[in-house]
Amino acid sequence: MKIIIRFATYQVEAELYDTPTGRSIYRMLPIQKNVNTWGEEIYFPISEDIPLEPDASAKVTVGDLAYWPRLPAFCIFFGPTPASTGDTPMAASAVNICGRLTTIEPEKLKRIPIGENVKVLRPDQD
Repeated sequence: MKIIIRFATYQVEAELYDTPTGRSIYRMLPIQKNVNTWGEEIYFPISEDIPLEPDASAKVTVGDLAYWPRLPAFCIFFGPTPASTGDTPMAASAVNICGRLTTIEPEKLKRIPIGENVKVLRPDQD
C-alpha cells in the first residue's frame, strides 16, 4: 500500500505492508501531526491502539516504518537511536514494523526539526 510522507521541506514515498498494523494505519490516513525525534528516528503520535504483533521487535533497520504502542506513535527509522549499540537503529521497545521508505535519504531526514508538521497520506489524497 503506497503512501506519501510529506514534511514542510521534504517529501518521500513509502509503502505500508499488508499486515494488521499496516492496514490499520492505511485506513486512518490522512494523518497530520508535529514530529519529535529520538536520535535518528522521527516519530509522532497517532490515535490508533494496535496490539503488538507476534513478530514485534526493538530491532529495526534503516528505512523501516513502525508502530510503537507505548505512545502510541508512528516511527521512521533512518539511523542510530539512543538505544543503538552501533550504526543500526534500535527502537526504545518492541514495535510492529509495518512498512518501508521507498527512498532512504538520511541526510534529508536529519534536517527535519522537532515540531515540524508532517502529513501522511495515500496518493489519492494528495
